[in-house]
Amino acid sequence: MSQRFLRSSTPRLRGSFGPYVAALAVAAAALTATPALAAVPTPPPVGFSGHADAGRLGDAGPEAEVSTMGSGKYKGRVTARTGLLLRDRPTRGGRVIGSAAYGSIVHILCKMRGEEVNGNDRWYLLTDGNWAWGSAAYIENIGKAPRWC
Repeated sequence: MSQRFLRSSTPRLRGSFGPYVAALAVAAAALTATPALAAVPTPPPVGFSGHADAGRLGDAGPEAEVSTMGSGKYKGRVTARTGLLLRDRPTRGGRVIGSAAYGSIVHILCKMRGEEVNGNDRWYLLTDGNWAWGSAAYIENIGKAPRWC
């Protein structure tokens, strides 16, 4: 695809986000036109920064259960009687992307500070199937406490 074509086919946008949106449109067009690029896998998140994770989170809905097979070095047991909601950010405002049943074992990669839940501001990054955040207020550590992210 030539530079000339990209320039002529990309709509002009105004405002402070214009250049970013235009660049995103060009990248999307390139991925659509080149199937080999679309197959590149997205790496898992390496941590939380601001309001967006660095990696891809699954599309599981709130009814999705967490697998007991995970890559986390640390483990915990869910203590929330109604189950633990798993989120895309370490805050109650994060999108719910799954759940873990009461008593289930979850695999934890690391912990960080986030929104306080029942007096506890720690959140665990869980590695069970989808990368998701769970409030440490509802997860009892099994063995050593997780490292910081």
